[in-house]
Amino acid sequence: MTEPAGERGPRKRVKNYGAGREALLEAAVRVVARGGLRRLTYRAVAEEAGVTHGLVVHHFGSRDALIEEALAHAVRSSLSSSTLEPGTGKVADFSAGLADMVESGPELQAFQYELLLEARRRAELLPHLRGLYEEYFDATRRELSQMLARPVGRGLSRLVFAALEGLVLHQLVFGEREVTEEALAELRALLEGLAEGTDGV
Repeated sequence: MTEPAGERGPRKRVKNYGAGREALLEAAVRVVARGGLRRLTYRAVAEEAGVTHGLVVHHFGSRDALIEEALAHAVRSSLSSSTLEPGTGKVADFSAGLADMVESGPELQAFQYELLLEARRRAELLPHLRGLYEEYFDATRRELSQMLARPVGRGLSRLVFAALEGLVLHQLVFGEREVTEEALAELRALLEGLAEGTDGV
């Protein structure tokens, strides 16, 4: 009688593996966003996700693996929801979803800032952060190069990304979505000017 029940458990776990892993990553993001990295434990994630401690261990194996995967999840979720790289080459489309991204997923943004600050104290986090932030930098550079119809260097792409990241941080802390939208309109106007200057060359 207990044997069939034991067989049903593993089948259910395998069937829900992907969804379960995603839910655990989102729970880890929320834990860190609320209490900082020091609060990130298997038990805290399990409690947040409503699962057993053992399930978190099963999915990730180590706290470092959990941190790394949660960071990758946060960066990729932000990239997909911010319209940082719409691929249209139109300035008007650049970062069109930025303010919405902050409103709909503040935990994702807070999580990334928590890890950036923690990396100043824990050097082992820096390679993971640098590698994943390169995705942001590369996406910004690709989109700017398409908008301006010329290769864009590291300086300009990092300047534009820094402006976007600052807007995200300010909206996260102060709210004021309308200020974010106004600043984005100004940034797009500057980029339009650069694009027109390129056309005239």
